[in-house]
Amino acid sequence: MSETVKLKKRAAAVSVCSNLTLVSAKLMIGLVSGSVSVISEAIHSAVDLLAALIAYFAVSTSSKPADAEHSFGHGKYENVSGVAEALLIFIAAVWIIYEAVHKLVNPRPVEAAGLAAGVMAVSAVANIMVSRLLFRVGKQTDSVALVADAWHLLTDVYTSAGVMFALAVIWAGGIFAPSVNLGWVDPVAAIVVALMIMKAALELTLESSKDLLDHRLPESEEAEILHRMTALRPALVSFKNLRTRKAGHMRFISIDAVMPAEMTVEESHRITDLMSDKIGDVFPDALVTVHVEPCRRPQCPDLCRIRCCIARADNRN
Repeated sequence: MSETVKLKKRAAAVSVCSNLTLVSAKLMIGLVSGSVSVISEAIHSAVDLLAALIAYFAVSTSSKPADAEHSFGHGKYENVSGVAEALLIFIAAVWIIYEAVHKLVNPRPVEAAGLAAGVMAVSAVANIMVSRLLFRVGKQTDSVALVADAWHLLTDVYTSAGVMFALAVIWAGGIFAPSVNLGWVDPVAAIVVALMIMKAALELTLESSKDLLDHRLPESEEAEILHRMTALRPALVSFKNLRTRKAGHMRFISIDAVMPAEMTVEESHRITDLMSDKIGDVFPDALVTVHVEPCRRPQCPDLCRIRCCIARADNRN
């Protein structure tokens, strides 16, 4: 097992343990206090726990090498996990809204609001620390699953802060304005939490599904690929038809290389290896496919002429 895979699995395991602890604490305090917003946060953390387990499975599976049944590797397991996590968040948000509306219609007093607010504060701090770890490792290892899990926890930070504020209002109201009914603040805060969760779920779904639909790489990455190809001139006369996509941490890059018609097969093969190496220097896990074409000058297609080093040399002369 490579160090990168070990690092990803350790980060995912930390997320699992953290969420398991928070689910237990929030559920216990929520049941004791009768706070629907705390219980909603427990449900949210339970979904985060399930998402963390999915992420752990995804990072373990996506790193497996290609086999007979998966010729292009297992990278899309991470993208599938991101979409699955987003759907779980959306379902949890619908349930939270249902419970909050039920409490608005059938209000119940919130007990131990100060203790519940303290648990939310601890939850927010814990999730900040774990989300930072996941963001760092996710970006370092280019893991879609870990970054998705990090966004989950960061959303939990915001929602915990909202619930903590609502509970603090109820607690302060009980001390300074005991005659004022502030029970509605708790379910309203839960609804706000649910709407924030839905927004995060939508954004995560759109981001994770791009690679499932074979969306091209970002323009900055494609520009870097083309920039590195120019270093191989004049052996590489021109290049065209760049096609890119991504699956998990794997990038798939296809490009047509135009070489001198008199070049030998051995020499053209050497150039294609150099092309793969140049791209591999910046994208180590990229699978590069190069199609070689002979230069048909002067019957040059427009797309080929744009990057033709021979034509540029002629223009300078």
